[in-house]
Amino acid sequence: MFIQTESTPNPATLKFLPGQTVLDAGTADFPTADGAEVSPLVERIFKVPGVAGVFLGNDFVTVTKGDSTEWDHIKPAILGAIMEHYQSGQPVMIGEGGGASGHAEHSGEDAEIVGQIKELLDTRVRPAVAQDGGDITFHGFERGVVYLHMQGACAGCPSSTITLKMGIENLLRHYIPEVTEVRPVGV
Repeated sequence: MFIQTESTPNPATLKFLPGQTVLDAGTADFPTADGAEVSPLVERIFKVPGVAGVFLGNDFVTVTKGDSTEWDHIKPAILGAIMEHYQSGQPVMIGEGGGASGHAEHSGEDAEIVGQIKELLDTRVRPAVAQDGGDITFHGFERGVVYLHMQGACAGCPSSTITLKMGIENLLRHYIPEVTEVRPVGV
């Protein structure tokens, strides 16, 4: 098994490509080790000292390190954990077997606008940020303001504010006149 690694715009995050499907559908975000028991793969990765977060996509695993940790020290152990997992034959996720779409539900008078927002996120934004090892999901829409949740490499990335304001906000405002602003939300 050959696992490729790619840097991301976030220096605290690396993208690992195991060369096979990680999640059949959706994504799974583990900003801390809490809840990692639903994924044998994520549990193994969190056993590496210095790992601060794990994010699973369709064909990649994004790992975020702690501030005081150097990639040179933990990258070999993370590669080993991913390799061990795939050799073990265990599933990536226990139970439902996959990730979620990640978008928050929304109903009411703005349901049509929210549907358009989600459609643009799914077709234009999410494929691009997945290439950088992250994901951006819909969190809410209130009085013209779209609230988005940033995950994986996007969470805490120095360029995420520029991505949100210059990229996503301009895109949404262009196609959906009701959108006036885009803001990130915490976990």
